[in-house]
Amino acid sequence: MQEKIKQGRDFLKAELWGSADAIVPDQQLGKPCPPVEKPFDPQAKRIQLPLPRDVTSKATVAEVIGQRRSRRKFSTAPMTLAEVAYLCWAAQGVQKVFGKGEALFRTVPSAGARHALELYLAVGHVDGLAAGLYRYLGVEHELLLVRPDSNIMSSVAAACCGQAWMSRAAVNFIFTAIPYRMEWRYSTAAGKLIALDAGHACQNLCMAAESIDVGACAVAAYLQQPLDDLLGIDGREEFAICLASVGKK
Repeated sequence: MQEKIKQGRDFLKAELWGSADAIVPDQQLGKPCPPVEKPFDPQAKRIQLPLPRDVTSKATVAEVIGQRRSRRKFSTAPMTLAEVAYLCWAAQGVQKVFGKGEALFRTVPSAGARHALELYLAVGHVDGLAAGLYRYLGVEHELLLVRPDSNIMSSVAAACCGQAWMSRAAVNFIFTAIPYRMEWRYSTAAGKLIALDAGHACQNLCMAAESIDVGACAVAAYLQQPLDDLLGIDGREEFAICLASVGKK
């Protein structure tokens, strides 16, 4: 037990930079940069999202910081597509694409602008969207339909250690990591950097939710394989890293 605790503490420290310098990353070996966005079938159904400016913040930054709480009780009122679009943009929106798509600036920071995250939405109650699993395409500012699923919310709750309150959210936002995007540049130091990225993105989401008077709660307790299986990802080259449940107060 003590050894496992030590391993956890060591992960949080910055001591990996020394070993990372001793390993030549793929970037320096001249290997091609991995895609900044997970490829998708161009024939798949996509939903164009409203622009972020279509939603107006109801509070100042200071008020949002002061009012933020982890909210687990949601009303039955559906969220609007504009509200969902705003939260997607806040968490993983794209501000600038460099060159032919080799790098991005997003609305959240990332070491070396590597942005190793993808964002999935388990949708339960959103006006204009069928219940199911979607993926946010930040470059296009669109939602990609992964599959319709009327039971998606209860399935997410089950994969999150049976936290039944999550099934009553309007949307469960699920962040996944594609580690090679970060490993390509930072090799063995990538893990901690990806964890930092997830914190930045989830906090942006929670603060943006509070700014439009929508409740949000970050979630860290989940069962890895059941959640990865639910998303249809392999659990190695891509895996879930954190979630946030969102719904009307």
